[in-house]
Amino acid sequence: MGLRGNNGLISIKPGLFRHPAALAAGGAALAALLIVNGVAFMRGVDAPWLLGAVILTDMLVVSLSLAGALWSIAVWGGRQDVSEARLDAIVDSAMDAILTVDAAQNVVLFNRAAEQMFGVRRDDALGSPLDRFIPQRFRGAHRAHVEKFGHTGVTSRRMGDTTTLWALRADGAEFPIEASISQAGEPGSRHFTVILRDISLRKRNDETMLRQQQELRELSARVLEAREEEKTRIARELHDELGQLLTALKMDLAWLRERLPGGAAELAARADGMGALLDRTVSSSRRIAADLRPLMLDDLGLAEAAQWLVEDFGKRSAIRVEMQAPEDLTLEALSKGAATALYRALQESLTNIARHSGAKSAWIVLAQENGTLHLEIEDDGRGIAAEDLGKASSLGLKGMRERIAYYGGSLEVARAPRGGTRLRVRMPLPSGGAEA
Repeated sequence: MGLRGNNGLISIKPGLFRHPAALAAGGAALAALLIVNGVAFMRGVDAPWLLGAVILTDMLVVSLSLAGALWSIAVWGGRQDVSEARLDAIVDSAMDAILTVDAAQNVVLFNRAAEQMFGVRRDDALGSPLDRFIPQRFRGAHRAHVEKFGHTGVTSRRMGDTTTLWALRADGAEFPIEASISQAGEPGSRHFTVILRDISLRKRNDETMLRQQQELRELSARVLEAREEEKTRIARELHDELGQLLTALKMDLAWLRERLPGGAAELAARADGMGALLDRTVSSSRRIAADLRPLMLDDLGLAEAAQWLVEDFGKRSAIRVEMQAPEDLTLEALSKGAATALYRALQESLTNIARHSGAKSAWIVLAQENGTLHLEIEDDGRGIAAEDLGKASSLGLKGMRERIAYYGGSLEVARAPRGGTRLRVRMPLPSGGAEA
């Protein structure tokens, strides 16, 4: 697998001759032997037999020591082989690819998962530069990043936190990966270990999910556009055709009033009742038409339509509403669909304030800054709880958010400083609508 020798990640248990008791006994025996040797050499002339016995004892001790050392070396080597084999098995059993490179960024460890991921045999990978597994356009930057990481002193970190990393197979195919890197060793003999995971399937799934979300968003937007078109058609029919018919009825009623006999008080009262009923019908038809689709949104634009909506809401409810909008606000570049989305967000918010907030006052701000249109709606009611935002029943907020997001905007709902609810909408304007 690679990475053998003193720099390997090898764990060896101490041998018998490294045990403290064994070392103490050996030291005592050596001291005793030295004392016997000294006595023998001092009295060797008078006692030759003693000198011979000591020489034989020394030869026996040297032989036993040499045999013990050879036995310890053999045991140590065997244990090292076992430990290396165990490490090989652990690394090779990992499901993620593991690569280790030296300070020159040459591969010194390459596990089985890496073989399968890159399509390269281990023997061919060991000793080759890491650049072999990186697309050409990323090699310089990647080498610099590894060298920089080696000087940070950080032992490990994730790679590619903000971007997708790419690797290169033996057949030249590129694929996305996620990776983490760690380092060990001393300067000049440092090793870098990278753990890799192929995320091709995940990336395809993410892209498929994003594409499906975009398709659903486009479908939803098209449904909403069809609804708006239908509402516009009905509103115009109410305003034009029904309005004309009701006007004709009022004219006919006025003609009849002029021709009633002078003493027909009952008929006059009935005619007055019919006139009042016609007036209410005309007002109701205008209100229904405006709720369906305010014609001034198409004729005068978003600012005027929003101002009318706020004033009408204030008249029909007991809530005091203030709206701030600069007089020089220019929204000609805003598309019809985006204007409708903003108007519906304002309309839905005012409806929610009237139904659920218990507010006494509300504030609306419509402004333009740095090419972005800002719409802010705030009230002093009871506010909305965080858990209510995720309820399945809060379809109004979800619909507003999806509608705004389709046109590249964003919608945020949070607690307001006054204690109520604050809704903020940001809508990017085309380049023609940016401020100078």
